[in-house]
Amino acid sequence: MKIPPRLQPLVDEGLIDSVSRQLMSGKEAMVYVVHSGDEARCAKVYKEADKRAFRQAVDYTENRKIRNSRERRAIAKGTRFGRRMTESHWQSAEVDALYRLADAGVRVPEPFGFWEGVLLMELVTDAEGAAAPRLNDVEFTPEDARRHHATLVREVMRMLCAGIVHGDLSEFNVLLGAGGPVIIDLPQAVDAAGNNHAQRMLLRDVANLREFFGRFAPELHETRHGEEIWHLYERGLLRPETPLSGAPPRDAGPVDLGEVLRAVNDARAEEARRRERLANRGEP
Repeated sequence: MKIPPRLQPLVDEGLIDSVSRQLMSGKEAMVYVVHSGDEARCAKVYKEADKRAFRQAVDYTENRKIRNSRERRAIAKGTRFGRRMTESHWQSAEVDALYRLADAGVRVPEPFGFWEGVLLMELVTDAEGAAAPRLNDVEFTPEDARRHHATLVREVMRMLCAGIVHGDLSEFNVLLGAGGPVIIDLPQAVDAAGNNHAQRMLLRDVANLREFFGRFAPELHETRHGEEIWHLYERGLLRPETPLSGAPPRDAGPVDLGEVLRAVNDARAEEARRRERLANRGEP
């Protein structure tokens, strides 16, 4: 295919040799299958702020450190330069999270670098070598649903042990690769210790997984892994291999029902949006 203008600099620099096809167009970026030598990779081209649907909520950007004082002042004033810097920091947050999570052993695509709003990373494939589908595009047996749910809950724990909460985890940003689920789309990832909304976001992430896989294995609707994981994290007891019961912790003290209800309602709203998108695409 014709090389998109945003990818031409990577071709000129020898970072990629060719562009095969567009893989997807999402709310914040377009993704292309590219080749570097004999190796297929994917290039995520971020959309400009006025051309994407995802808005940077203050909940996500809270406590993100900007060391350069000039950039910090420009961002605070909302100047043109400041808006460019806001975009740059938003995009680089995904790159930083990918490297950090990959080092922690979390199942994320391997990053290869970031140039001028383009993230070059591993192309996640299925057992046949084709681009891996999103969970949303796959039907599961109850057994597979339980297995993948358990895997992703463990990945959420591993992320939290690395100090990161995804913040927007759902069936739309998990790929089913040959080796199991792979978590993608991390520009909104938040620092677990430094963001006041981290607990709510983690509860929502886990609730989204529960709601989705519960469609195939209804007993998963009864689990409360999110509350249990955060309880262990707050007490410094969380490890990636820590066994979970799926029940709310007994010694957690008074439960913040408002927080739990918000997480459940967020998950239900996400499910409603999912069904609406499927209906718009003419799918059952």
